[in-house]
Order: sequence, then structure tokens, then C-alpha cells
Amino acid sequence: MQADPYNYKRISEAIGFITENIREQPTLEQVAERVHLSPFHFQRLFTQWAGVSPKKFLQFLTADYLKGKIRETNNLIEAAEIAGLSSQSRVYDLFTGIEAVTPQEFRSAGKGLQIHYGFHETPFGGCFIAVTARGICAMAFRAEEDLALEKQRLADKWHFAEITEDLSKTQAYIQRIFEPHLSKLDKLHLIVQGTNFQLKVWEALLTIPPGALTTYQQIAASIQNPKAVRAVGTAIGQNPVAFLIPCHRVIRKEGQTGEYHWGSIRKKALLGWEAAQLHPD
Repeated sequence: MQADPYNYKRISEAIGFITENIREQPTLEQVAERVHLSPFHFQRLFTQWAGVSPKKFLQFLTADYLKGKIRETNNLIEAAEIAGLSSQSRVYDLFTGIEAVTPQEFRSAGKGLQIHYGFHETPFGGCFIAVTARGICAMAFRAEEDLALEKQRLADKWHFAEITEDLSKTQAYIQRIFEPHLSKLDKLHLIVQGTNFQLKVWEALLTIPPGALTTYQQIAASIQNPKAVRAVGTAIGQNPVAFLIPCHRVIRKEGQTGEYHWGSIRKKALLGWEAAQLHPD
């Protein structure tokens, strides 16, 4: 996967242009002109990044496709319930495990904890990540100029921890996360701060496999709190670990991708890319 920041900037601009003009079905030439490349070079760049052509990628962002994926996920959940499985997590061999800090650790705000952070380019733009000996405690898609803001947020949440930059430690995690051939290694662990309700929502998100989609209503139902749709949306918006806690896989029941804490275009890029991995050219 390409991790050149200039490439992702062009990819995201192309996805934005395509989705804004989805009714007109822009041609390859029109999209290429928008990102200041020849049609040949744009097609090659996009296919290297996504694994599929821009035309096929667009199909993964249509309302009909998205609603179909919601139905598939709902059917899978129903099948799990009929089989008597207590949680979807038993259906999947999860790549990510989540652990909450203890109440004492929460009160002490990370006292005695060592946190290493770094900023890296990924196939989906710049990424801030922070890790401890117990796992990843923060991850956010950000531009490099926002690094100071993310560092301050980390310090506010873990203000008694020892926080230092260590690109060698964080780069190893970034490679594990964004290079698919490494995904068979030991499970990644997350260590997070959150209320019991937030933890339930984030754990429910972890049961959604790549390429699958669900709704806010279904997440609320899965945690046995079907009336808490608005609260579920708030908890999803407070997700502390982008991508690994896959809040991008929750969309509106009408088949619209909806907003995303790290940008609606990035959400479309993530959803389309994950679908492309299941249906490559």
C-alpha cells in the first residue's frame, strides 16, 4: 500500500470529487484532470492504492451497495443469535483485543505509565499513535501540523504518565496495522479509558469485520440498549483509537456513510478500500 502523503492527498481529492458528482458518473478523464494527472497515471496510482479501478471503487460507495452490506451484517448477527452465541466476537477470530484501565489507573491518570508516541504517514494520510507496554492507547488520523494538538490531548488524558516520542516503537505498530500480510501475527491490544457504556460500544465495534457495515441502531441493539441510539453515536464519536476500533464501519440505515471524526472523505476512503480488498480486480 502506498504511504506517500502526496498520493493520499490526490486519492482523497479524487474520492471527494467522485462522490460529490456521483449522479453524473464522472469519467476517468474528468477525475484525472481534477487531481492534475494524466488519465493513465491517475488510473495506475489509484489502482495501486485501492487494488481496483476508480470505476469499481465508486460502486462500493453507492447507497444500494452500502444498504446491501448492512443487510448482510444484520443476517449474520441474527444467525449468531439463533445459534446461541453470546457475542459476535465468537464468530470472528478478532485481530484486536481491548482492555480498559482499572478504576485506580483511571483516577491516577497514568501514573507510572510510560507512553511512546509518533507521527507516521499511512495509506489514509498522516497518523498519530501512542503505545504503552500493554498496547495502543491512542490513534488518530491527523495532518502533521496537528501533532502538537494530539500530544496535548494525550497529556490531558494521561497527565501523570511519562510521555516521550519514539518513532522506532510506533513505526512497528503502524506496519502491523497497515500492511495486511502482517495481520496474522499476534493480536494487537488496546488499552483505553472509558465509561462502562463506552466500552460496550467500542467492544461491539470490534465485532464488525473488514468490509462489513452496520448501523447505529444495530449497535444499540447489540449491547441490549436499543433506545440508546443517540448515546451510541456519541460514544462512537469519542472513539480513542481510529481504524482499529472501526467506527468507520457504522453508517446510516438509509445507506449514507455519514460523518466521521477524522473526515467524511477519509471514511469513504476506508470503506471503499476495505470493500476492494474483498472484491479485487
